[in-house]
Formats: sequence, structure tokens, C-alpha cells
Amino acid sequence: MRKSLYGLLVLLLLLAACGGTGTGTDQADATEEDSAAQEEGATGDTDATEEEVAPEEDPAGDADATEEEAAPEASDSDASAGDCASPDVLCVGLVTDVGRIDDKSFNQSAWEGVQQAETELGATIDFIETANPGDYATNIELFAEQDYDVIVTVGFALAEATNQFAGEFPDTKFIGVDQFQAEPVDNIAGLIFNEDKAGFLAGALAAQMSESGTIASVLGTELVPPVVAFKEGFDGGVAYIDDSINIISTYHPGGLDVAFTDPEWGATTARQALDQGADIIFGAGGSTGNGALIETAGQEGAYCIGVDTDQWETVPEAHPCLISSAMKLITPGVFDLIQQVQDDTFPSGNYFGEVGLAPFHDFEADIPDEVKTQLEEIEAGLLDGSIETGYNPGG
Repeated sequence: MRKSLYGLLVLLLLLAACGGTGTGTDQADATEEDSAAQEEGATGDTDATEEEVAPEEDPAGDADATEEEAAPEASDSDASAGDCASPDVLCVGLVTDVGRIDDKSFNQSAWEGVQQAETELGATIDFIETANPGDYATNIELFAEQDYDVIVTVGFALAEATNQFAGEFPDTKFIGVDQFQAEPVDNIAGLIFNEDKAGFLAGALAAQMSESGTIASVLGTELVPPVVAFKEGFDGGVAYIDDSINIISTYHPGGLDVAFTDPEWGATTARQALDQGADIIFGAGGSTGNGALIETAGQEGAYCIGVDTDQWETVPEAHPCLISSAMKLITPGVFDLIQQVQDDTFPSGNYFGEVGLAPFHDFEADIPDEVKTQLEEIEAGLLDGSIETGYNPGG
């Protein structure tokens, strides 16, 4: 009997020693007991990372939340609520749109701007991955109540919740990526981009490189204005070069909860376009678009064009086809605004980030000089207004 009790005790000790911590902050994953532990100051290790350093594999652990598990898990940043209340500590939190922090696209680009602030400004940083749209407000509130100085919210869909908490926490600065500010609010900067211009350049490139005369776009939902801007600009760029080219454009039929996280649909849609004769695929829709790029990479003689960031750096599986990406420079835009918070020069209202084409990388020699020259002329025309994309956001 004594041996049995001793064996049981050893087993319990071994099980207790096997516990561990994740990285990042999973939204809506903690129980009420976990929430109590947070209030006592539970902390862990800060995540380390798109144009500077890539996030660690699975940096936020399991983001699958249930309705009963409503409180976010304890933060793994080095900051406690007390630290963030100090004027000597710059705390920056990021709330993703639906999807992973390492989505190789939109969320990741914004996170890397926050990570740059950690490296260059000494900021204390953390993130929360959003599992479903109903949790936007909960996730923003977590950072706000911990006295974070800056909260970055990623995506058009978070605009309403961002404006709500900006009103409730006037001393906190909010950076709303892709959130147009119709009326300026003192503590919100909407980081927005002329996606139509980036799309126009991508379309002009595609039209000059196509041999079949058929080009396709695989897109996220048309509920998101920047996606529509990319698509309309792309179509305009194609028509600027050759208005006889056939364009197959397909929006994801789902809502915000799935439209950017469905690589299987992206791959299937790209395959359908390739089977219809398309020889260039423009993938614009987060992980959904990435699925289209990767599918195209398996098609001999086909090219693909990425979106948001230089996807040569983030989607290596697309290297066989990826001639460029229609970039919106999210990373430097986020960092610049955080730096302006530190410098006490934070702008309210809309803040325009830069756009452009990514380098051609391994396809540099495949792009004819006359194509490069025309792209430079088009870019200059877009900048000085002599060339218009044809995109009308109010139309």
C-alpha cells in the first residue's frame, strides 16, 4: 500500500512538471480561473518576429475559442498593467483581424511594424489573435484596460470597435489599419492606402506578360473596400495596356469570418481560371489569395502576382510563378505612427501609407526592359495625376 501511494505521488509530480506556456495571446481562450490568475500578474515571453523578422512558427498557440471561454488568455508580453501605466514604458498591443498573426499577408505585416517598434524604440509589445468577428471589442478592451499606450487594430472590420474604445479611453492612441476616418478623432489615426494604384501597376505588369490573353483575380470578400480597390485598380491597369484582354475576377462568397482564411477555395478558384486559359493569377485576399498563388506555382508557364507585402519573402511556395506583388507598405506605416506617439506628434484622421510593386526577384531577367520602362512611366503618371486608375469608391 505504501509503495502504491509513493508511485501515485511520483506520477503526480511528473505530470505537474510537464506544464508549459505558449507565445502571444490567444483571444477568448481562458477560463474564469485563468482570468483571476491574470489579475495576479501572470506573464510570459514576448513573441519575436514581414520585412524585418518573421514571426515564430505558431506564435499564438491554439486560437480555437468556445463561447464559454470568453476571457483572453494571460498575456505573454513582459508588460504588466502596472508597467504600462508608467510614463517611462511604451506599451503597444495589436489586435488581428480574423486569422493568424503569421498569415504571411495583412496581419503579419502590421505585427512586424509593431515588432520594429520593440527593436528600435524599446516598446513592450503583445498581440491578440481574433478567432471570430464577435470578439473584436473584447480583444481591444483587454489592452485598453491594461493601460496600453498604443493599440493597433488590423482591418476595415475593426473600425466600429476601434472608434468605440477610442471614445472610452481618450488617453490611448489607436492605429486603425485600413480604417478610413470620415470624421477625425483626436486619438485615432487611420492608416490607409491607395490600393487601386498598386493594383493598377500589377494589372499593367500582368497585361504585358500575358501570352494567352486571359488573366484572373482571386479575391477576398467585396465587403472590404480595399479588396475592391485592388481589383478595380488591377482591371484598370490591364485595360490601360490592352483592353481586349479577358479578365476573370472572383470574390470569395463568404463573410468576413472566412473570406481571408480559405486557401483551399483560393486554390480551387485559381485552378478553374487556369483551366479556362488564364496564364497570370492575381491573388488578393490574405491566406485565401495565398492558396491561389501556390496553386498557380504548379502550373508550367503561368505567372502569379501577390498582394499587400512582398510575398516572395512570405510565401516561398509561390516562387515558381511569383513575378511581383502589389504592395501596401503596412509595416513602415505602422512603425511610423508608433514612433509619432513616442515623439508626441501623433496625427489624427487619415494617414496615407505608400504603395508600389515589389521587386521581380528571380524573374528580373524575364521582365523585358520595355515593360520595366513602361511601369516606371505609369508609376510617375499615377503620382502626378496624369494617369487615373478609374476606381471610384463612391460609385
